[in-house]
Amino acid sequence: MGLYDFTVYDLIVRSAHGHADATAWVEAEDGRRMTFAQFKTSVDRLAAGLQRIGLNKGDRIGIVGQNSLEYFLLYGAAAALGAIVLPVNWRLSADEMVFNLEDGSPDVVFADAAFQASITEAGGARDGGRRYFNLTPGKGRFADITDLMDSPASFKPADTAADDGFVIIHTAAVAGRPRGALLSHANLVCASLTLNYCFSLTPRDVHLNLLPLFHVGGLFMAFSSFHAGAQNIDMAKFDAHRAAQLIEAHGVSLLFEFAPILSSILDAQQALGTDIGSLKAVMGLDAPETIERYQKLSGGRFYVIYGQTETSCVATMGRYDACPGAAGRPAPFTRIELVDEYDRPVSPGQVGEITVKGPMVFKGYWNLTADTDHTFRDGWHHTGDLGMFDDQGFLWYKGRKAEKELIKPGGENVYPAEVEKVILLHPAVEETVVFGVPDPKWKEGIKAVCRLAAGKTLAPDELIRFVGERIARYKKPRYVEFVAELPHQEDGAVDREKVKALYGAGV
Repeated sequence: MGLYDFTVYDLIVRSAHGHADATAWVEAEDGRRMTFAQFKTSVDRLAAGLQRIGLNKGDRIGIVGQNSLEYFLLYGAAAALGAIVLPVNWRLSADEMVFNLEDGSPDVVFADAAFQASITEAGGARDGGRRYFNLTPGKGRFADITDLMDSPASFKPADTAADDGFVIIHTAAVAGRPRGALLSHANLVCASLTLNYCFSLTPRDVHLNLLPLFHVGGLFMAFSSFHAGAQNIDMAKFDAHRAAQLIEAHGVSLLFEFAPILSSILDAQQALGTDIGSLKAVMGLDAPETIERYQKLSGGRFYVIYGQTETSCVATMGRYDACPGAAGRPAPFTRIELVDEYDRPVSPGQVGEITVKGPMVFKGYWNLTADTDHTFRDGWHHTGDLGMFDDQGFLWYKGRKAEKELIKPGGENVYPAEVEKVILLHPAVEETVVFGVPDPKWKEGIKAVCRLAAGKTLAPDELIRFVGERIARYKKPRYVEFVAELPHQEDGAVDREKVKALYGAGV
């Protein structure tokens, strides 16, 4: 570690000194509490145990499980050792989870009991000498994570730089395979400072950690609160009624959400009669009617954002009321330029691809040098998203570039090509186009328009079930429409834009 470096472990040490006896973490499920000083001690014990079994700088730690204190401790221990965390989305199918694990090739994997059979059986002989542990103490068929924490908190610190990799988060599948975005210690620290600046966080704040810790939003908000000396109230899995109760019981002041989380909390609050007046700030993506309903009921403020995993979650941000419909202005550590198809800058009022540079930009895609080089061409991260700046400097999101079309149901990323690939495995389907449509609950829903093979019949719910059995359930289409013919271009390819124009309305 150099003189000018500041890593995630440094953040933990700083908080342990500055907020030693304050409560850092509360488990909503069982009420366990841990102060900042206790958190550092536990991190050090876990780091010592991992080092004892041979984990070194740069090695990967796989995690498949729901939010928990142990999950967050593993992030801390990895930071202490210079190891890289590979958090896996537990909502994926078994094969998808194994693909992400194999792509990151972790030396050790921590898993909840519910996912242990899936990852070991699907992985088979490819596991090699990998070590497995129960993520939740006392639950599962592996050795317990606590077995690694029964020795003194003494480990040999790694020579870790701020620019070293810290976490690999897999993004949605492009051309049929997910890509692991490698984020550094500096990425997380800069994101933490950005979010602290946006919310003016203090040790008096309480963050309800309801997004999963495998998601960049959940991970970075948890560490931003930790950095400020604020308290994290952790939910293993989101439940609207429980969230409404926790907001009142703990005086929760902020949270990060994606539709329909906020609307379901507001419904639960009204049904239960709980008080959510402490909730001063909510950040995320949601419909205007939900945002305005929240602000009226709570008196708090909603903050809009634009960002990706590759931009450390946040590239633009701002209060919704400042310019309803826009995605805010560039974040403090971010420079944004909009470019045309030849990477030439466009003027305000013109639509262009959103490109980003600054310390929030990720290090690149894991083991995908060509993809990284293409994304980072001309010294800018090319997001594949389209936007427009108005004359006040607000960014207006204008969708995805055609080659990077993306659907975001409930904040998750789904590429149409991945869903189309699975649909075409069904023997009754000859052609299909998948795209996003407005959805009252999820903000954006997945629709599949299909042409069946001659003489074949298929019900929409059969196809939905077929897809849901092969990839993560959130990727299955919510809407299916069968048509006699699909429009084609001169080269014979299906004309996606015409399909969307013909069948994208009236859902």
